[in-house]
Amino acid sequence: MNTGIILNEKELREARSRVAALDEALATDESLKRVVEGLPPEVVKQLSATMKAERDDLNDAIDAYDLAKGTGKPTPLERRAESDPGLMLIVARIAKGYTQRDLAWRLGVKEQQVQRYEADRYNSISVKNYARVAALVGVRLSATIEPNPQFRGLDKVIDDVSKEGIRKILKHGRVNGWFSDDMDESQLRQYIAENRIDFGSPTLLRTGLNVQDHSEDVLLHAWRARVVTRAKEIIRKGVPSYDPVNTGWLNQLPKLSVFPDGPRRAQQQLFEAGIVLIAERQIPGLTIDGAAFIEEGVPVIGLTLRKDDTGNFWFSLLHEVGHVVLHRLTGLTSGFFDQFDAASVDEQEAEADAFASNMLIPEERWRKSTARIAKTAQPAEKLAKELGINPAIVFGRIQKERNNYALFSKKIGRNTVRKVLIEQPEESNDAAISSGTKV
Repeated sequence: MNTGIILNEKELREARSRVAALDEALATDESLKRVVEGLPPEVVKQLSATMKAERDDLNDAIDAYDLAKGTGKPTPLERRAESDPGLMLIVARIAKGYTQRDLAWRLGVKEQQVQRYEADRYNSISVKNYARVAALVGVRLSATIEPNPQFRGLDKVIDDVSKEGIRKILKHGRVNGWFSDDMDESQLRQYIAENRIDFGSPTLLRTGLNVQDHSEDVLLHAWRARVVTRAKEIIRKGVPSYDPVNTGWLNQLPKLSVFPDGPRRAQQQLFEAGIVLIAERQIPGLTIDGAAFIEEGVPVIGLTLRKDDTGNFWFSLLHEVGHVVLHRLTGLTSGFFDQFDAASVDEQEAEADAFASNMLIPEERWRKSTARIAKTAQPAEKLAKELGINPAIVFGRIQKERNNYALFSKKIGRNTVRKVLIEQPEESNDAAISSGTKV
């Protein structure tokens, strides 16, 4: 089902099934306990609130579809379409009371053709045929010339991109296999322009942590485009559906940190939960640690591994997982782009921080542990063993809370993650993940 909108009977059945599962999970304290078994109390509270919000949103989506189909009143469903040109045609058809077969007969095409149109939200239809469908279902077409850079043509979209920025991206892309050695500046400028048009709204490209507009950050555009390209290759081969009621994998994720190849195991486990994880080096000058967004309906996490140590990796990963789990309906479509050494002023970032901290070291356990104040390594190692996590995670939290990054600096697992997630051949890595191969 398309997140946020229901457009056919199959999606309606899926939505009702998900509501039933959420109702069952939230029915009693005991039923919720079975769903979130083993998770820290603070995380359980967060998940419970998220499940209730998911259920409410699904019920609203069901009501919007039923209203449009049953009474011909499309307003709530139209609002959920958010003026998307393809979705608006489908909403209008539903409100008209036409089936796909009815529309196909009026267009003089086979029903399967309309099914194909709607399956990709009319993205592949010609303007001429779009106009024909629009006329039949009562959608008015209009076009205006806007001063917004996104609508000024490719040459204007990139006229503020510096030569230095282009050179940085070109050099980084060649070294890291983003594109071939024969990619030239003009081709790269066109590539950047096209991606700016796709991803260029200020809402989309902002770091949630310090809430700054990064819509003009060409390095961020290029990095995100690279992550999207790799994610799409995996998505095209098939990714399991993300299920908000399935939380069993969450409790196991931090425990993978004890393995030398834990980051790769985490990547595979996330894939099996319906989330694609891509690790891609940042371009010099780009100060982004991680990102979370939706691509083709699939949650995608991108990590730069700017700080290559075990503790930082697991906190960064769980922070972005927090965005997926907690904010799928309230921000993931726009995306989160995070810089972890900036001061947090955003509520959703604070929620993701709390989620990551509690998933790794539950607050109650942390408060009671002498590792918080210890001057030797033994208490931290003891706590890590009790929790079943890598000691580097505990040492990393000690450093952060005491604001002393020289403390236990040899205990945080430096230079251990890139060689697992980045320095191995990308093709075999992504292929193994998308095929479900255990790595």
